[in-house]
Amino acid sequence: MGNEFEKDEKLNNEELENQVEVTEEMPEKEDYEQELARIIKSDAPDTVKLEQIDDYHENDIAAVLEDLGVEERKELYHLLGIERLSEIFAYLEDPGEFVEELDPEIAADIIELMDSDEAVDVLEELDEEKRDEIVDLMEDEAREDVDLIQSYDEDEIGSKMTTNFVSIPLHYTIKEAMKSVVSQAADNDNISTIYVLDDDGAFYGAIDLTDLIIARSEVPLETLVTTSYPYVFDHETIDETIEDLKDYSEDSIPVLDNDKHILGVITSQDIVEVVDEEMGEDYARFAGLSEEEDLNEPLLKSLKKRTPWLIVLLFLGLIVASVTGMYEKVIHDLTVIVFFQSVILGMSGNVGTQTLGVTIRVLMDEELTFGQQMGFVWKELRVGFCNGLIVGLISSLITGCYIHFIKGYPFEQAFAISACIGMALWVAMVISSFVGAMVPIIFSKLKIDPAVASGPLISTMNDLVAVVTYYSLSMVILLQSGIIK
Repeated sequence: MGNEFEKDEKLNNEELENQVEVTEEMPEKEDYEQELARIIKSDAPDTVKLEQIDDYHENDIAAVLEDLGVEERKELYHLLGIERLSEIFAYLEDPGEFVEELDPEIAADIIELMDSDEAVDVLEELDEEKRDEIVDLMEDEAREDVDLIQSYDEDEIGSKMTTNFVSIPLHYTIKEAMKSVVSQAADNDNISTIYVLDDDGAFYGAIDLTDLIIARSEVPLETLVTTSYPYVFDHETIDETIEDLKDYSEDSIPVLDNDKHILGVITSQDIVEVVDEEMGEDYARFAGLSEEEDLNEPLLKSLKKRTPWLIVLLFLGLIVASVTGMYEKVIHDLTVIVFFQSVILGMSGNVGTQTLGVTIRVLMDEELTFGQQMGFVWKELRVGFCNGLIVGLISSLITGCYIHFIKGYPFEQAFAISACIGMALWVAMVISSFVGAMVPIIFSKLKIDPAVASGPLISTMNDLVAVVTYYSLSMVILLQSGIIK
């Protein structure tokens, strides 16, 4: 009886495991791009095609455009119409290529229907002659919005805003406010947050659309307004505002001029794009480049970005090599220590790069005081001290055993050498932590982007520190003490 129960339980467990395995297998997602391509290339009537295409997201349609021939695209443009194309073109990676295929008047109609910031992005992809031709054909209001956004430097938050927003005066009743929102919604679909203006036309606060919809008609509009709603000024730099923008989970945040009049808004999608661009730029600078590279970037432009850094690093590398030459006697008399130089240099560089990355992230907070920055440096020193102690002890044990048992050195000499390696590793990691934290702070105080203190630069500086530390300790502890003759 007991055996039968155990057998049944075992079978049940096996069935359960099989069910779990089946459950964990993720179903395949539908390939919308492939479906769209099949619909577009089919012989179905245009009305049927349009009805089917309407079910797909603009991003998927934009992705399919690249796989179509020029004639197929032109047929699709005619089928979709100007308004839908304006939504699709906002998702194109390289819109300039597709705008070139369009008649200038049609291109102007499409671009003026786009959000102003997206329209600017498209226009910047065109050559100057084509851009001027299209801008001249655009309506005055759309052209003014484009001119406004293009008037800002690319590092100012105004260059990332859109003029797609809805605003109402504070003195409106609930009924008047709803009527105004409905009329503005025809041209501005960013209506989840409604901005309220005072009697002078300045920004007063914001109302959530839901609150306005459910409010009773006799309720004063002012009672719905959030007067402490966040905002930014148009000429603030992206670096100054990005942390504040990320802290708020609002659909949009107003961009004001110095008189607090609303010029535009930064949407949540804009914030995501700005953060993505900033991360890309920081990553590029972290790698020793001046800015992100493009897959299709010309050779000379790529060389212009990389070569200056490589020349600087070359001279720093030559300094490291010349310093190493100063310890020629140590290397000659104690060849075995050369085997472990790469370990010291590698760990020193790793620690410096880790600290640099954390420091750049911390320095993005513009409100940090100098005392707080020094507190951070002290914290990184302690982390480096503890990490160096742990790694140094482990390396001493492992290298000591290797030198004694594999290389055949006497026990005392083997562990004297390994102790020297461990101490050098410890000291180098502590100093590298300090350098990795301090250099970006110094750059920041000098008004230089701390991301310029890139990984390669810090690594090369730490190589110099590690070489001096390692060979100096080897000379003093091993040779001058007489442990190894």
